[in-house]
Amino acid sequence: MTKRRIHPCMRLLVTASLLVLAACARGQDAYVIGISADTSGPAAGSYAPVVEGLKAYLDNVNGRGGVNGRPVRLVVQNNQSEPARAGADAKKLLAEDKVVLLVNAGLSSTYAPMVTESRRANVPLYFAGGVCPRETYPPADPLQFCSTAFAANLDSQAALAFVKHAAKGQVRLGLAAMAIPIARAEIDYAEKLSGALGMAFAGKEITPAAATEYTPFAAHLKAGNPNWVYSWSPWVAQLKTLEALRKQGWTGNYITWAHAEAEDELARLKDGNLYVIGANALLQDDVPMHAEMRAISQRAKLQHPLTQLTEGFVAGMVVEATLKDTMWPPTPAKVQAAMSRLKVDTRGLRGGALEWTAENHFRDRQYYRVWRWDPAVKRIARVQDWTAIEVKR
Repeated sequence: MTKRRIHPCMRLLVTASLLVLAACARGQDAYVIGISADTSGPAAGSYAPVVEGLKAYLDNVNGRGGVNGRPVRLVVQNNQSEPARAGADAKKLLAEDKVVLLVNAGLSSTYAPMVTESRRANVPLYFAGGVCPRETYPPADPLQFCSTAFAANLDSQAALAFVKHAAKGQVRLGLAAMAIPIARAEIDYAEKLSGALGMAFAGKEITPAAATEYTPFAAHLKAGNPNWVYSWSPWVAQLKTLEALRKQGWTGNYITWAHAEAEDELARLKDGNLYVIGANALLQDDVPMHAEMRAISQRAKLQHPLTQLTEGFVAGMVVEATLKDTMWPPTPAKVQAAMSRLKVDTRGLRGGALEWTAENHFRDRQYYRVWRWDPAVKRIARVQDWTAIEVKR
């Protein structure tokens, strides 16, 4: 009997086909989630660390055997905070990668196209770096979830309550925000709230997302003679507004959101009148979860400093807890159900547990701390410990 020779090209084709089949099998044997984030655009300083922290956490989970004995595969897309890119990312992740969970970490301008694709495919959308939209508050949109520390309306309530408590005498409040949907709406809300709190309005400036020169906006703010300025936007806008005000000789108090960059920037700027308010513990607070974060970060040799990785690690904890409660094989509906009964012990990263229900995809209460640079002791000082605001239904 003679052996039939297999042509070399046919052998290569068979080998390639087997490799493709193996890759498909591996994909089917993994929990696949996809994230569209700004990793190189105008707000990458705030959102790229979220992606790196999330990936490092999930890599560590996979190194321990995965979730329920199966790996978690994270597919990352870079939307550069452009709405069209975010929409294209969502379509690709849903159609090609067959993700069971969509994740967003970008400016609020990227939300609408991802929400559209999420609804069309009936796949849950998880906000893990960008501000929590109101649709995650009770009564929540069934498909939208959010673990991000900062949140519309509640942040302004906490910030202005602190200003009213800390101020000596009449507050003349200036307001600043980037011209993106949620930031602009929030600063409008803060304007109304300040009046209800008896504060005098000293002016409001809305800076374009692509702005590089903040001098004119700062000049308009300064002209209103504020003794406090509140800014709620991506860190780049918050910081540049402050720096432009200082260059023009304004010496008042400035309170802003404690984004990922805040801890390092407080130490760099050494500005005793700069206050940051946030719902994530700073690294200097040295809470129980920080030891694990240090260990993971050192093993993975991460690009971003540990001070900027908290949101990503919280997101990793949420994803792990969700998938543990998702029976195999995973489907978007199973993931959605698991997310609607989620409870995560943040191990000190937040003032309390992160818990979701069918009606509330945000949390029952939000805890806030406030920090500033203390020139007397030359270090960051906590000026307000965890203070809770109830999330109304």
